Amino acid sequence: MTHLPYIIAAYGLTLVVAVTLSLNAAIRLRRARLATIERPGRNANAAGRRA
Repeated sequence: MTHLPYIIAAYGLTLVVAVTLSLNAAIRLRRARLATIERPGRNANAAGRRA
């Protein structure tokens, strides 16, 4: 039974890291999406060059 706290701590730490990285990614994606919505001219020019 003495190893149980270490196992719980390892799983807890893994969970905290996973949640932190997921939230960070969600915030970055939301900011990137807002940046593309605010600057539609850049996307329109890029699409025009491809055609």
